[in-house]
Amino acid sequence: MTKDEIELPYYIKLTIKLFMVLLIGVLIYIGRAIVVPLAFSVLLSIILLPLAQFMERHKFPRVLANLLSVMLALVLIVGILYFLSSQISRFLVDFPSIKKHINEHYIKLQDWVQQKLHIAYEKQDAIVNDAGEKVKDSFTMFIGQLFITITQSIVSIILVTVYTFFILYYRHVIKAFLFSVFERTPSFKVKEVLTESKYMIQNYIMGLLIEMSIVATANSVLLLILGVRFAIFFGVFTAILNLLPYVGILFSIICVILVTLATSDNLHNIIFIIIGMECIHFLDANFILPKIVGSKVKINALITIAGILIGANLIGIAGIFLALPTIAILKIIFDRVEGLKPWGLLFGDVRLNKKITLKKKILPK
Repeated sequence: MTKDEIELPYYIKLTIKLFMVLLIGVLIYIGRAIVVPLAFSVLLSIILLPLAQFMERHKFPRVLANLLSVMLALVLIVGILYFLSSQISRFLVDFPSIKKHINEHYIKLQDWVQQKLHIAYEKQDAIVNDAGEKVKDSFTMFIGQLFITITQSIVSIILVTVYTFFILYYRHVIKAFLFSVFERTPSFKVKEVLTESKYMIQNYIMGLLIEMSIVATANSVLLLILGVRFAIFFGVFTAILNLLPYVGILFSIICVILVTLATSDNLHNIIFIIIGMECIHFLDANFILPKIVGSKVKINALITIAGILIGANLIGIAGIFLALPTIAILKIIFDRVEGLKPWGLLFGDVRLNKKITLKKKILPK
């Protein structure tokens, strides 16, 4: 420390750091329309980087190699969206039949409640109508938000495509910029952070896609065996919702049960659906996910859940998907900056790192 530097008290340093974190959060919230497409573009460009580099090594012009890589990703995204939209269209076509089955089950439920609980039909209707009005209002708001979300998603896909192309094309300029910004940091450390972040994101996304494919296939086969309508759609739907810890599997099971009630007279299948999907979720959470994805991103469960909640509150659903890669990149940075190593320890899962021994290296004797 030089003579001109002033050593600030700890509480002032802590206040400054908290204020900076708050300011970053506010800027992300205000600029989420720009931040979200740009963040997805960075992830997508890192995933497509090996393909673009492969084409360039085989004498493709850089512009063409980057363009083909982005177009391939766009075709894949559009194909997934087309599949989901076509399945939803089939669901809407069968809605009159679904409504008929729901009414039949509702009449049976009314008879059971009247016989067992001695609640008159009129009172049941009044309760259901009151709840129905609330559900109707919520559903109307949901449809409006869904339309806005779909519109924003189409715009976001266009922006992500454009951003990804330019990030790939100007990647060498961006890399030189980062080295210039952190010129006081040893260049090997900057290179190490960039390299590890790139491989971590590539491995994480690929591992996540493999895990989702396994879960989607297992759930689709289960629902097909049980004769559930739209089995493949709900298998894929469950795999996507499985990205939401704890809540996703519960919501997907409820959706499958409701559709089963509305399309089938065999209510015994509901028990098999619950048991089967919970077994698949158990195997995924305890064996598949830790083996394929968990080994790539060593983040403890507390920070994962907190990061997902913060991301969801800041930028909505997109924050759920961006939270874990962002936390993992921050951990890589924290582990290599001397003053931030305690934060890297907080983010990590000590059980996954055999080199860390709390008793010897962290806690005082």
